[in-house]
Amino acid sequence: MTPMVFDPLRKKEVPLTPEEQVRQWFISFLHEQMQVPHSMMNSEVSFNLGNKQMRADILVFARDLKPMMVIECKRPSVPLSDKVLQQIIRYNWVLDVPFIVATNGQNTYICKRNEKGFDMMEKAPSFAEMLEYYECYHHRRLSRQEDI
Repeated sequence: MTPMVFDPLRKKEVPLTPEEQVRQWFISFLHEQMQVPHSMMNSEVSFNLGNKQMRADILVFARDLKPMMVIECKRPSVPLSDKVLQQIIRYNWVLDVPFIVATNGQNTYICKRNEKGFDMMEKAPSFAEMLEYYECYHHRRLSRQEDI
């Protein structure tokens, strides 16, 4: 029998796969260390990239309920290669967020959008810091949403 774990975002028991273990660890990190309320996160979020169905492991939302961070979780045995970072950057073509994260539970890369791309952050921002930057991000027109 497959072990199960309660996902506080989906509010149900899910199979505890290696990737799910990383996802649950990062949900806990977001909530406890970065002070992100559970109500401002969602997991296993589907969206379309062209005609292809995609799925973000975790999204963190701003006060306007638009995504401001996308997190890609990999099982611990998957290295965080350029291929993984390119995957999350492709997600961002649709989601247009100022923060992207890739984690395998052993390594975690948090990046913040700037005028030319993304900068690696040295430490995880708090939810309040993320909200502040999110406002600047849209005000400075780094977001493509302003052009639509």
